[in-house]
Amino acid sequence: MTNGLEDVIAAETQLSDVDGEAGRLIIRGVSLDHLVADGTYEGVAALLLDGLMEKSFDEAELRALMAQARTRIFHHVDAALLTLPPFDAMRALLARLPDGEDLDTALSLLAAPAVFLPAVLRLQRGEKPIAPDASLAQSADILRMLTGKLPTREQTAALDTYLVTISDHGLNASTFASRVIASTQAGLTSSVLAALSALKGPLHGGAPGPVLDMLDAIGTAENAYSWLGEALDRGERLMGFGHRIYRVRDPRADALKGALKPLISTGQVNSARGTLAEAVEASALAILKARKPNRPLDVNVEFYTALLLEALGFPREAFTGVFAIGRTVGWLAHAREQALDGRLIRPRSVYIGPLPAAA
Repeated sequence: MTNGLEDVIAAETQLSDVDGEAGRLIIRGVSLDHLVADGTYEGVAALLLDGLMEKSFDEAELRALMAQARTRIFHHVDAALLTLPPFDAMRALLARLPDGEDLDTALSLLAAPAVFLPAVLRLQRGEKPIAPDASLAQSADILRMLTGKLPTREQTAALDTYLVTISDHGLNASTFASRVIASTQAGLTSSVLAALSALKGPLHGGAPGPVLDMLDAIGTAENAYSWLGEALDRGERLMGFGHRIYRVRDPRADALKGALKPLISTGQVNSARGTLAEAVEASALAILKARKPNRPLDVNVEFYTALLLEALGFPREAFTGVFAIGRTVGWLAHAREQALDGRLIRPRSVYIGPLPAAA
């Protein structure tokens, strides 16, 4: 028995399937490669929430509803929270929202991190927050609220790809936390806050930033092989490689690598950064294969997440918050699925402590 619950089935779901052996992610019957081909965050959100709320909607209708929600919650932005790290400030602002089970609550929660994170980042830079623009889709509006400029088509597409890619991923720690809270019949805000708290832990949501620290330390493509080898000699983990579930390449990594290419080809990303990343990827895979031949370790989602979010202007301390923007819809869908079809989650534990002395 282990404390990580490996291979324990804790829920039945129609939302997503993670096949670690095949390197495949399916969301509501659609493979990831099809979702990211021309998909938007509103599109995958409509897919995930279909049949779980009190009304149905298509992508266009959900886009309008989410835009209205962004405008509606902007007044919650509060400079009094600026002493907190960006993720904690975003979570504190979200905690002010009503704790309902209805569509309005879900829409507010979808909008909240998208509005609050850019606002907090601007305030911490000494800049005025920018109000949402209801005429824009969510990805474009996030980047506009962050930078003060309308994003390019390539930038919007890149962020859309990221948000779609990480929208749902099976019963990970934060999603399980969301379902546990929902099983008590608490509201959706409580479920999302529990998920956010689980995501904050570095073993779940904290690895993309250290990928950039690793790239900064390596410096040039020529240094990659020797630096990585020395890191392994010191017993260090190579950030952005290996995954708890995937025994082959993480399919999300290829989606994000593809989203970066238009930014590089149009000069919106430093090409030297891309060259360094590819050298690090190739060197790391070669070294890991040679040193750990019986342990499959390949690129995971965090490696190209770091490069993409850096290219879009997000500081590395905000990466976990951007992840939350995309994953919130998955948390909401799982919370609703649990509340509609499940029962109170109450596993057992096995006592291994001392027994009282016999009389």
